[in-house]
This record gives sequence, structure tokens and C-alpha cells, in this order.
Amino acid sequence: MGAIKIFADSTCDLPPAWIEKYDIGIVPLYVTFGDTNYRDGVDLQPPQLYQKVDETGRLPKTAAPSPADFMQAFAPFIEEGRQVLYISLSSELSSTYQNALIASEEFSEGQVTVFDSLNLSTGIGLQVMKAVRAAAEGKSVTEIVALLEAVRSHVETEFVIDSLDYLYKGGRCSGMQNLVGSLLRIRPVIKVTDGKMTPAYKVRGSREKALDQLLENAISRIPEMDRDLIFITHSLADADAVQLQKVLQAKTGAREVAVSNAGCVISSHCGAKTIGILYTKSLN
Repeated sequence: MGAIKIFADSTCDLPPAWIEKYDIGIVPLYVTFGDTNYRDGVDLQPPQLYQKVDETGRLPKTAAPSPADFMQAFAPFIEEGRQVLYISLSSELSSTYQNALIASEEFSEGQVTVFDSLNLSTGIGLQVMKAVRAAAEGKSVTEIVALLEAVRSHVETEFVIDSLDYLYKGGRCSGMQNLVGSLLRIRPVIKVTDGKMTPAYKVRGSREKALDQLLENAISRIPEMDRDLIFITHSLADADAVQLQKVLQAKTGAREVAVSNAGCVISSHCGAKTIGILYTKSLN
């Protein structure tokens, strides 16, 4: 048991086996259908999420953990005499970061540190793994935060969204855009820039064409990649994820190209068959 307990929230999309192996604390966000709240990854998984959307025709609402949720999660480790470092979902996308800050103020100075990843999904997970390894090397919280501040702007997060349907249901595109996009088979590609989800470009045509473009973009940047860890993160696109993993492993020679599943919060905004490639650019 180390002196520092690393925390993230459920949107980090790290594989459950990694969370257990590296003793990472997870605070779940909420997914709400009607009057029922579900904890992301605890009470609800993406297959059940999609079933409920199909049944109701509506997307759920998503909500940040409350300050009380964070206090309850952090307190046992503070009582053990450990420091907590929590790496949050981007403050540009959720009040999760702010609520964690409020919770941190209820503990003595230095006991809880909250770091804004300015990212989502395994764009957070990449930073969490940097923190985990630094903590294992005996680095202090101050040293880990300095590392994360250097890494944060170097994280590349790019997703292909298979259908505009969930963007339409979520009010992020109009009915006409959804109709035209469906007819022309347009698949938007989303990047994270300055902590925000931004449309990068659109691919018209087959899903294979969109995946080829996603892969080509990543391969073109191999010289600037930190090839320690690359993620393929997806929502119910297992076969495509495995194929991308094989190609990237061969092309990059990375220490590890890992596949992870997007949780309910990410899935509820992007929809099924969304898939992304996420990595960190080298600091050198």
C-alpha cells in the first residue's frame, strides 16, 4: 500500500482489471432514466444503457458525483494516513472537477489534491496511468502533479462516431443534419481540444473508410508518439478495436496497445460503435 492513493472517476474508461491491479479509486458519475439514478459502471453497463434508450427513444441525463460522494470516497484513505490525488473529467465538460474541489476543502491542507485532466475517457486514463507509475516510483504528489501538468496538453484524443443519432437525441445536431448525415453516411470525428469536445472533420462513406482515416492519422504521428501506452477505446465495437490494436501494435512497436470499453456516460453522448485512438505525444 503506497502513501498516495490515485483516484479517477468512471469516465476514465480504464479496464476493470487495471483498476484492480493498480489499486485505482473510482468515483462513478450518474446516469438517470426518468426518476431512477444509476451509477456509471456499477449499476448500469453500456448494453443495458442502449436497451433503455431503444425502449424509451430518449437519452438519459448524466450528472457529476456530489461533493458528498467524493468525501465519502476519499475519507477512508485519509483516515489511513494516505494522501489522495484525484484526476478528474475535464472541467469544460462537467461539474465533476468543481465538486471534487469542494470536497477537498473539507480535509486538511495537502490531504486531497484535485487535478483537471482537461480530457475524457482514456485521455484521462493515460494521465492516471502516468500518475500510478510515478507514485509507485516514490514520487511525491507535488512531483506527480508537475508531471501531469506537462503531459496534459500532449494527450491526443480522437473518436469516430458511427451515427449522428445520439448527437441528435442529445441536442448536438439538428434533425435535418441527422437526416442528411444518415443519407450521405457521414461520420463525424471528434477531438478533445483545450478540454472541450470539438468536431475535427467528417468522413463520408463506409465505416471502413472512417476507421482507415482514424488509423492513418495515428500512424502519421508515430514519430511524435510516446510509445509507452496507446489506447483503443470503443463502445460495442470489439472486432474493430481488435483489428486496430493489431495494426497499431505492428506499426508503432509500442510497449502496449490496450483495448478498453467506453462506459455509460461516454456511450450516452456518442452512441454504439464509437471508437477512438488515444495516446500521449512525447515530451521530448
